[in-house]
Amino acid sequence: MAYPAPAGLSETELRDNIILLDQALYALWNLGDNLIYAWTPEPRGLRVLVAPHPMLTEFALGDGRLPPQELTRRARLLDKLLSNQDHLDTQAFDAVAAALGVAPKFIELPFAPERGLGLPLIAAIAARYGVRLVEDRAVILFDAVGFSLLTPLQQVVQLNSLSCSVNAAYAKLLDREININFARTTTGDGFYIWNRMRGVEANVELYQLMQFILADNALAHERATRAEAVPKLRACFHVGSHYEFYQSEGLNPTSFSYLVGQVTIELARMIENALPGQILVGKFNTLMHDEVTGEDVRIDSLDFVERTRAPLRSLNGLKLAGSEVDEIACYLTGRRDASGLWGISEYQMADKHGLIHRVYNAKINIHRRNGEPIYLGLREEDLPPDAPRTVADTDFAPMQG
Repeated sequence: MAYPAPAGLSETELRDNIILLDQALYALWNLGDNLIYAWTPEPRGLRVLVAPHPMLTEFALGDGRLPPQELTRRARLLDKLLSNQDHLDTQAFDAVAAALGVAPKFIELPFAPERGLGLPLIAAIAARYGVRLVEDRAVILFDAVGFSLLTPLQQVVQLNSLSCSVNAAYAKLLDREININFARTTTGDGFYIWNRMRGVEANVELYQLMQFILADNALAHERATRAEAVPKLRACFHVGSHYEFYQSEGLNPTSFSYLVGQVTIELARMIENALPGQILVGKFNTLMHDEVTGEDVRIDSLDFVERTRAPLRSLNGLKLAGSEVDEIACYLTGRRDASGLWGISEYQMADKHGLIHRVYNAKINIHRRNGEPIYLGLREEDLPPDAPRTVADTDFAPMQG
């Protein structure tokens, strides 16, 4: 994300100021031993809370003798602190410093923070030296079926094929001015992919990216002369909490963030139970920022998939393998009732620890004007008898094509 120079500041001055602040934060970071937990602007610098990274767990757990209500209070304080993406005002900063028992440090700068960099840019720079808790970001997990049974050469060819599908899908969306600021990290036999931006629109765009990655993968299978050159994919999509951090790479924090937390755990458990070719959507219910209204709205899995339908119409006419797209239909599958309407089935699956995860089975149908349709995902009737047990049906949805 680009940050414009504050008024009256040249690009050269802005770059020099960035270097000054980054060098100061790097010194406090101490090769990854410390984290920046909070900061507040001063007339000629910043006050920051910096402490060794184990402080997080030490504060959360205490000495092992804290009463449950104190542990709950500390957990809430940390969640609120780590969820904050911006600076704290002076009063809030002092309160957090006192609660954590951390003495603030002062970074002296030869300029006023607001005029020499701008607070949004300072927040982005400081984020590389800290940890953030994110509650509302969507994440995709792609997994290559049977990957461990392949030779190393076949594995690298399949991963390259998946990377090409990711790039091709991204390019297709760019053609329609949908610029997803996506990131990915490998799992060994697939990828986690997420949008660095947050909110309803960003999550819907990520769902669109998943659709076109799967479509390009399906087309690659049609073109391939050897089946093992292209991975057979299963995919999972979920929204949930995670921590975002920047790993140490050499002597510096990485340029791009990594994710770990509940959403990645849930996706890993979901993919273990997903069938070849299946698309699973996790059951979620969370607040997301709606850029259209400027408000935070509570959205569950069913609401979310419904919201993805309207933006798909803007992709009609886009070309896949030389054929224009007439329609993209995406829906969650279910059983049909006596009147011919389709419901949405909710499934539960138990992981190796006995924990229950609730999911929906998703289908995506891409109809092309001069080409065969591309059917992605499994139909309800395609699921084997030992598929995860149906635990509930929602209110009936529009008929599924």
